[in-house]
Amino acid sequence: MGFLSGKRILVLGVASKLSIASGIAAAMHREGAELAFTYQNEKLKDRVYKFANDWCSNLVFPCDVTDDQQIAEVFEGLASSWDCLDGIVHCVAYAPAHELEGNYVDVTTRDGFLTAHEISSYSFVALAKAGKKLMAGRNGSLLTLSYLGAMRSLPNYNVMGLAKASLEANVRFMASSLGPGGTRVNAISAGPIKTLAAVGIKSFRKLLQYNAGQTPLRRNVTIEEVGNAAAFLCSDLASGISGEILYVDGGFNTTAMGSLEQS
Repeated sequence: MGFLSGKRILVLGVASKLSIASGIAAAMHREGAELAFTYQNEKLKDRVYKFANDWCSNLVFPCDVTDDQQIAEVFEGLASSWDCLDGIVHCVAYAPAHELEGNYVDVTTRDGFLTAHEISSYSFVALAKAGKKLMAGRNGSLLTLSYLGAMRSLPNYNVMGLAKASLEANVRFMASSLGPGGTRVNAISAGPIKTLAAVGIKSFRKLLQYNAGQTPLRRNVTIEEVGNAAAFLCSDLASGISGEILYVDGGFNTTAMGSLEQS
């Protein structure tokens, strides 16, 4: 039996086999969790259903996280099949592509700023609020994904960095709010990985190359490595961990000047 046997977990953000959410779902399935999924729009529906089937699940729900009614309907649908919920994995982030290229001050707009924060940060607490009743008494876990851009400026990451900073603050406040009920809240700050979302950031290939040369491990991390860390954080093995940002980045965040060699 895996260390997530008996756990029921909702995963948002599976978009392709390269997505971090896919790495997380695969690790959780391997460790025995029952999984449910959401899809953002009709374009992704069939793809997510196929992934769900591969992970032995038939629980798939539409969910645009900007719509509170759709969020509520996800948990209503879950409640019709499950009498409890042990975890929510939030792999959702978005900023308009034109704001992820160029000088931050020049390209940032009011609408883009609000959109990035609503989808990338507010949606996490919206899901927690809607799922609170189903998670009551379960000593469950909420997990989201961040990135070092929440703490440090990076070329072209722009408004997404501010949204991730908001998300990390969200983790701490949610951990304090939900902790008395037994629910833990954490984030993984993953190193850069070539996902569909990431390639929308200008010069992302150069970022990958630089990152690999500067990490203590001298390589980039994989969705499998992030998945393993996520499975741990959502398990009872991590029962004493809440309000934390766990770096899964090969140690990049610990370096000031990782290597003087050409990366």
